[in-house]
Amino acid sequence: MDRRQALAELEAVFGSRLKRDEPLARHTSFRIGGPATLFVEVEAEREIPLIQAAAHALELPLFVLGGGTNLLVSDHGVRAVVVRLGRGFSGIEWRLDGERVRVVAGAAVPFKKLVTLSVERSLEGLEWAEGIPGTVGGGLLMNAGAFGGEIADVLVSVSGIDASGATVTVPREQLRFGYRYFDLPAGLIVTSVELELQPGETAAIRARCLAAKRKREERQPKGLPNAGSVFKNPPGQFAGRLLDAAGLRGFRYGQAMFSPRHANFIVNLGGARAVDVRELMREGQRRVREQFGVELEPEIRLVGEWHE
Repeated sequence: MDRRQALAELEAVFGSRLKRDEPLARHTSFRIGGPATLFVEVEAEREIPLIQAAAHALELPLFVLGGGTNLLVSDHGVRAVVVRLGRGFSGIEWRLDGERVRVVAGAAVPFKKLVTLSVERSLEGLEWAEGIPGTVGGGLLMNAGAFGGEIADVLVSVSGIDASGATVTVPREQLRFGYRYFDLPAGLIVTSVELELQPGETAAIRARCLAAKRKREERQPKGLPNAGSVFKNPPGQFAGRLLDAAGLRGFRYGQAMFSPRHANFIVNLGGARAVDVRELMREGQRRVREQFGVELEPEIRLVGEWHE
């Protein structure tokens, strides 16, 4: 299949769900990001191999975009076929397994929705995730966590479409996780995850969720676009405290600013560019390195083409 044929087939199958040069600022929580070469919303697993074949013919990589949180997309955009999983990947199935409950959640399920429904069923294991933005799939890819919990703690398996277009399920013991890190098997497009939760006392579960929500609200900026925590916490320390001690709380570059509320958040004051945010990140890393001898590692992912 040549490039012209590949594009024609994509247009025939996806119609208005396929867009050329789609600005990714429309699809990220930062409200920052240049255009994707192609942007397509997928509604069923059977459509994914079609996109894989077309991307191969077009000599473009595939990039799966979840809720658009935890990302900084280059002002130059992304030379790729950007795939967003649609409503066909937003189902949730509950299965009783002895005294525990297995939950199969589509990758496009909002994390907050999964937490809410788990609490309504008096299931514990996700209280730490109360208030985490984005989708279940996106949370998996960064091993989202907070307040002592993370996805890896409750994960049973991951299902998706591999590079050959086949449907596969990979058990937890074959997957590697770290702090805010998941080693995604090469070529795998995750379509759902299976988690294991356990019944608990409703009042206690709700209390833990409320405590997590309060902590999050106390620390995080409100009302301005951002991508969550900018840097990972170094071992035994907190990135926000180091950045604050380095004088970066409220420091700005262009229309991007380290939040006055919590220095480990960068907010978009309106019209911020990706280069503004990256310049702030570099300044934060430089000051913390020089003043404290600590190298801050980004938690947000830089995506796209970056020109010096």
